[in-house]
Amino acid sequence: MIYVTGDRHRNFKDLVSFCEDNNTTKADILVILGDAGINFLGGEFDGYVKEQLEKLPISLLCVHGNHENRPTNIPSYKEVPFLSGIAYREDQYPSLLFAKDGEVYIFEENGKKAIIIGGAYSVDKPYRLKRNLAWWYDEQPSAEIKTYVEDKLRELDYKVDYVFTHTCPIKYTPTEVMLRGINQSTVDKSTEEWLDKLESQLTYDLWYCGHWHTNKAVDKMRFLYNNIVKLGE
Repeated sequence: MIYVTGDRHRNFKDLVSFCEDNNTTKADILVILGDAGINFLGGEFDGYVKEQLEKLPISLLCVHGNHENRPTNIPSYKEVPFLSGIAYREDQYPSLLFAKDGEVYIFEENGKKAIIIGGAYSVDKPYRLKRNLAWWYDEQPSAEIKTYVEDKLRELDYKVDYVFTHTCPIKYTPTEVMLRGINQSTVDKSTEEWLDKLESQLTYDLWYCGHWHTNKAVDKMRFLYNNIVKLGE
């Protein structure tokens, strides 16, 4: 079974009961739509979280968010084949996978295709930099990643079953949950604008995104935060 949830920010307390209630196994996959928080503090601090998650009877597939380091920046991660695509994994945590932007994964249980597009701008970037807190320059998709994504979509004639992103196309921005006190003219919305262009060309069944810390549905767009849903429902 494939499940989907939103930003976790290192809070996985409910996953124990979720796995028990749903009788999950390592064959089941939980897609986290960015900001899992697994690669955030580094070293033993992240290692403890990974050890606890590896013990759970479920596998994780994490989309890249804007509050975590990319696995490509961490030497212990290797590229591995995963669901007809490529993912990143550390040898000691085989069930904790990180999606590669632009990869198309084919789910074995139904043969449906999902494309992954991570990243977003951090509106708290000035706060984090001023206080010497963690921030990563490559939080948003680069020009190279965008080209890779677009090439993949052209190969598929812009047709996929599912889209997994961290943020959303700009037309779907949930303005009601925007943080107060943020001058929106200072916010880099280039990722959302790019996703908007992709969305206008795509044929898809459902689009799942996190980032906005809300649970709602608009058209075929599914915003997830702390909810866990079955893929396709």
